[in-house]
Amino acid sequence: MSSRLSFDQWKSDVLTQVDQGFEQWLPSADRIPTTLHRAMHYAVKSPGKRIRSLIACASGDLFGANIEDTVHCAVAIELIHTYSLVHDDLPCMDNDELRRGKPTVHIAFDEATAMLVGDALQPLAFNILANQRTKLEHEVRLKQVRVLSESIGSIGMVGGQAIDLSQVGMSMTLSQLELMHAKKTGALFLASAELGALCGTGYTDSWEEPLRNYVRQIGFGFQVVDDILDSSSSTETLGKSAGKDIRDNKPTYVTLFGLDRAKEMASEIEENTRNTLCLLPRKGGYLGDIAELVFNRVY
Repeated sequence: MSSRLSFDQWKSDVLTQVDQGFEQWLPSADRIPTTLHRAMHYAVKSPGKRIRSLIACASGDLFGANIEDTVHCAVAIELIHTYSLVHDDLPCMDNDELRRGKPTVHIAFDEATAMLVGDALQPLAFNILANQRTKLEHEVRLKQVRVLSESIGSIGMVGGQAIDLSQVGMSMTLSQLELMHAKKTGALFLASAELGALCGTGYTDSWEEPLRNYVRQIGFGFQVVDDILDSSSSTETLGKSAGKDIRDNKPTYVTLFGLDRAKEMASEIEENTRNTLCLLPRKGGYLGDIAELVFNRVY
């Protein structure tokens, strides 16, 4: 996809193709078992920010990837992200009843179905990465599977959720909070960028650390902004229960530092993110626009 497109046009094109990817890969909603498949469609197609999809496709664009290949990665990543949200929302975890402006899956269906939705979305994501429909070399696909699997396991996303659950009602230091979110949120951000970049012939080992530095900053900033919005915005705007982390006595950047300092931190992280872009090809291309999207979002 040409980098000459405006960011808005590029973003629209990418998200349209990701939506088409959902239709291509999800089993038909009327296929047996219909309740499970309807619930999978319900979860995946709920309107979201799709930040991880954009990061994957922007990273691919930066290193000369074919858009069809990066969209496959983006769809797989969104399935993983959705599975994590469906499970996190369960009563045994975060016990949320609203997600993306709609009842959570266990409310719209039931808890058992919600568990199965997550169980089904995860292997489907790896099926996409391994599938012959992509034009990537076997070695690249194998590395993508390894990167994604490592990012979502006990040393990554799931480990971050385990830390989160263990810290309810307890105080945390800044370094502990950063570690938790580096796993729970940041690990999948990093995987998104690397999966997209691996699709491009221009991605070499020398670009790995500059790209990771950018993603670390944007993942950090995403979470700080998330905490700010949770404490200062409305449920209607967020599409999820506002203020729930504070009510549940969970450590956040706002509870640790206060709202004003958290806002200052977000501004500092945004500046640091801008600095990392200077070390990437074309000053990061669309990754710079994604940074602006992350730091200026209202939900």
